[in-house]
Amino acid sequence: MKTLCKEQLASFWTLDDFEILARDHISSAAYEYVAGGAGEGLSIPENRAAFNRIRLNPRVLVDASSIDTKRQLFGREHAFPILLAPAAYHKLVHPEGELETVKGADLSGATLVAACFSTVSYEAMRQASRLPLWFQLYFQTDRAFTKDLVQRVLAAGCEAICVCVDVPVNGPRDREHRAGFKLPPGVARANLASLGATVSAGSHRPGGRNIYSITHGADVTWKDIEWLRSVIPVPLLLKGILHPDDALAAVDAGCDGVIVSNHGGRSLDTVPASIEALPAIAGRLEGRVPLILDGGVRRGIDVFKALALGAAAVMIGRSYLYGLAAGGALGVERVVEILRTELEMTMGLVGCPGLSQISNRFLFP
Repeated sequence: MKTLCKEQLASFWTLDDFEILARDHISSAAYEYVAGGAGEGLSIPENRAAFNRIRLNPRVLVDASSIDTKRQLFGREHAFPILLAPAAYHKLVHPEGELETVKGADLSGATLVAACFSTVSYEAMRQASRLPLWFQLYFQTDRAFTKDLVQRVLAAGCEAICVCVDVPVNGPRDREHRAGFKLPPGVARANLASLGATVSAGSHRPGGRNIYSITHGADVTWKDIEWLRSVIPVPLLLKGILHPDDALAAVDAGCDGVIVSNHGGRSLDTVPASIEALPAIAGRLEGRVPLILDGGVRRGIDVFKALALGAAAVMIGRSYLYGLAAGGALGVERVVEILRTELEMTMGLVGCPGLSQISNRFLFP
C-alpha cells in the first residue's frame, strides 16, 4: 500500500491513529513483532495505565505567550526532550528501512538512537543523517567483535552509546510465535554482517528450549560496563534500568546517564511500568546524571509527567515505527510533531511555560 502524503498525514491527530493505519501497510507477522511483548503482554497496557493514573495540578494566570521546550543533553541543545528509541528491523515496515527513518528524524529535529539490530549499517545511517546519532549496543559473546563494533560507530561519529542491559536471555514472545514471525529475505542485521550469515540474517529467535541468543551474550556483567567506560570518549548510558540499586551502580561505574525502561514490555512481563519505577530512581540518584524515560509515552501530556517525576527526556519506539510504515519519513516527522505540540499545549495549560520549571509540584498529590 502506498505511503501517505504530508496533507493526508496532517489529518492524524494522535499516535494511536498511526498504529491503526500501520496494520494496513505491513504484514501481519511484522505487526505482531512490533506490537507484541513478552509472555501475555501485561506490561504493555500497564505502561499506558500507569501514566493515566497520574493527575496534573495546574496553576492559572501564568504568562503562556512563550513556551520553551529546549533541553541540554550531554553538551548539545535539543529543541525538545523527545528522542527516537532504538528499534530493530525497520525494513519490516518500510522498504528503505533506517535510511527513511533518518530522514524523518532530521525533518522532525529528533535524535535517533540507532539500533544494534538495524537493517542498514550504522555507518550508512550516519552518512545519511544531518543530526548526530546515538547507538544502542548489545554486548556480543565475542568481545573482540564488540570492541570492533564500538570502534566502528565511534569512527563514524557516534555521539553517545546506550548499552541495552535487560535482555541477558530470551523471553517468551507469544504473539511472535503464533504469527510465525521470522526475518524475511532482504532483512538482515547489517551491523553484525562480519559475524557471519547465521547471525546477520536468518532466524530471529531460537526455537525449542534454547533460551540463549546468538546475537548477544548472557555473560555480561558490571566489569564489561567498566571496561567500556574506559575505552570510549563519548557519553555512556545504560538502557533497561528499573531498580534504584542498579541505577546507582551504573553511576558508580562511570555511566553518564540512565534510561529507565522495561523494554516496552518486550523482555520480562509483569515488571513495573517505566513511569512507576522512575521516581525511586530519581530519588536515589538526586540529579547526578540525566534520566531518560522509555516506555508507554503516547501523548505530550505523558512527556510532561515524566519530566515532572525526574526525567530529563523521553524516548518513543513503536509509535515512530507506525509513522514510518504509514508515511515514511513524513510519518516519523508527523508523530514527533504531534507529541511536541501536545507537550507545548500541556505546559501552557498547566501554567509552566519553561521546561526547566517542570517539577512534581504540578502533579496532584
